Amino acid sequence: MLKRLNEALPGLVLGIIIYGILLQVAGVWLADDKLRYSTGLWIGIGCALFMAIHMAISIEDAVCIGTEEGAKKKTIASAMIRYVVVLVVLVVMCYFNLGSILPAFFGVLGLKFSAYAQPLFDRIRGNKKDHNDEASENDEDRMS
Repeated sequence: MLKRLNEALPGLVLGIIIYGILLQVAGVWLADDKLRYSTGLWIGIGCALFMAIHMAISIEDAVCIGTEEGAKKKTIASAMIRYVVVLVVLVVMCYFNLGSILPAFFGVLGLKFSAYAQPLFDRIRGNKKDHNDEASENDEDRMS
């Protein structure tokens, strides 16, 4: 299902989950309050997963709009929705003392980790296709 939405989304989701597992294993040894650390971390990972899926949906919707101005407005509105949702989740988490805020923040950063690690994951899976090479070849063809 995720691949139908965006080709990169399954790898991005997998990277976020791997990042969460790595932080869980490493952090549970260092944390004083293991339960608050774990709940905070996985709330953050959940936010990162939400952001990745919402971003893929927003990009698809923006592309289908048809006008550049409409696509810009849709993209900005979608980004604001993501930031507000994450902010509300973190505020609710703090208000109800559901977990530690710092691990939650690091969990949200799982989206960045996964995005930057995508080329590595592609190499490990055997997908050595470099998208930059395709763009360069097309540009060279136009220049000739």
